[in-house]
Amino acid sequence: MKTITLILATLYFINPFSSQAQKLMDGQRIAEKTHERNDGLSLKRNLIMELKDKRGKTRSRETIALRKYFGKEKRLVIFYETPSSVKGTAFLTFDYPDVAKDDDQWLYLPALRKTRRISAANRGDYFLGTDLTYEDIKLETKISKEDHFYTTIGMEKIDGHDCYVIEAKPKNESIKKVLGYSKGKFWIDAKLWMMRKSELWDVAGNFLKTVTISDIKKVDDIWTVHLIKVVNHKTKHETIFRFENNDYQLELSDDYFTEEALINGL
Repeated sequence: MKTITLILATLYFINPFSSQAQKLMDGQRIAEKTHERNDGLSLKRNLIMELKDKRGKTRSRETIALRKYFGKEKRLVIFYETPSSVKGTAFLTFDYPDVAKDDDQWLYLPALRKTRRISAANRGDYFLGTDLTYEDIKLETKISKEDHFYTTIGMEKIDGHDCYVIEAKPKNESIKKVLGYSKGKFWIDAKLWMMRKSELWDVAGNFLKTVTISDIKKVDDIWTVHLIKVVNHKTKHETIFRFENNDYQLELSDDYFTEEALINGL
């Protein structure tokens, strides 16, 4: 009997995907681990956005995206290159490690020759005609550590990869209203700690959108996403983000991550 007990105990601690072991991985801890993986110190890449409306009409946006860590603070800037109607548009975000401090975000619109500050109250707004919000753009393939209560509800495979499935509920009505979601469901790769899929419900509890993340492969020994697809089930609108020419080795000047750079461009 003691031998059987010892075998069961060994399996319990060795196999992270057993039904008992799943209970050991708390949903909040899973969210935190998405922020702990290696992102590199800096990154330059081309981001192509494809926007498709419910009639099938597609528009394309070509941008250059730069990201750099300043200690634990992450800064991200996106410069629009084409088409000419949006060329010169730029977006900058400062993601602070201090949860008590609101992140800073700015949007430069060349047609208005004005830089607009995005307040924390607007982080749930959709980003420039896409189906991702300003908050989604900032988080990339991570999930928020502060805004939700998380519950681990099981394990599932996405494209053959073992994923923890966690459910997210906003911590209060204010967060629910700002983010525009009443509930979220996330599939987190149990090896890479990267989101592979999410489903989101609007504030009224209606199924809102599905995000799928694919073509994940190593670049400079860093796991890197190359494709994100978002389907808005209410509007029948779709957004596809394609990431190309990912470069983690290029030294990026601090000057790119300033309000002045938004106006002056690359």
